[in-house]
Amino acid sequence: MSAVQVGDLEEQLVVFDLGDEVYGIDISRVQEIIRMQAITQVPGAPAFVEGVINLRGKIIPVVDLHSRFRLPPAEATKSSRIVVVETEGHVIGMVVDAVSEVLRIPASCVEPPSPIVAGVDSEYLRGIAKLEGRLVILLQLDKVLTSEQKAALPELDAA
Repeated sequence: MSAVQVGDLEEQLVVFDLGDEVYGIDISRVQEIIRMQAITQVPGAPAFVEGVINLRGKIIPVVDLHSRFRLPPAEATKSSRIVVVETEGHVIGMVVDAVSEVLRIPASCVEPPSPIVAGVDSEYLRGIAKLEGRLVILLQLDKVLTSEQKAALPELDAA
């Protein structure tokens, strides 16, 4: 990565691993990162919802990003984390394989996703950050869940 130019906008990301890829989300949307804990399954919940957790008295739905992104399922490990984020009025947890770092990147390092890669079902891709020797897939958090999936979440809040 080259030196940040004067006037070049920066963004700060929480970077995490999911399968063999590295993803980043805007740090301002992250409320906290917690260790894996018991997740209570909710009967009749959508397939992408792992269940719910009790986080200091608040019931939070937990989304399995492996399932949402059609990746092979992964076993929880010591490195697995739940990233608690706010998206369009919903607080949700996202299970990730590991949180690796908080990173500042210049906006000039971000390219929009290729139309070939960004199909109809991948509208959640905001771009790809080109860093020294690696790529970070940037997620558009408000698009990770479809409208139908978000509509299913309020039912879990009452669980």
